[in-house]
Amino acid sequence: MSTARQSYEDLIAHLTRTTSLGPGEAARVVAEVVAYFSESTEEYVRRRHGEMKAQGLTNERIFPGIAAELSARRVAAPELSLRQLRRIVYG
Repeated sequence: MSTARQSYEDLIAHLTRTTSLGPGEAARVVAEVVAYFSESTEEYVRRRHGEMKAQGLTNERIFPGIAAELSARRVAAPELSLRQLRRIVYG
């Protein structure tokens, strides 16, 4: 049994009762959500920058957007300036 499955058995059972997901699918969804919220701030900024760049957005729109997203995350990241965000992406 995977770690996510052991740790979140009650959540997996809830998802199988309240959705059309089977136990294996529910376990994968839980693992994905846990991984998503386990990203460090730096990992999140880099990932979102790449996603937004792929959508054709410029840095002038990307960095303020990322700053706004960070403040709305479930576990809010510390407030970072636009310069700090750029340094995470570009070093």
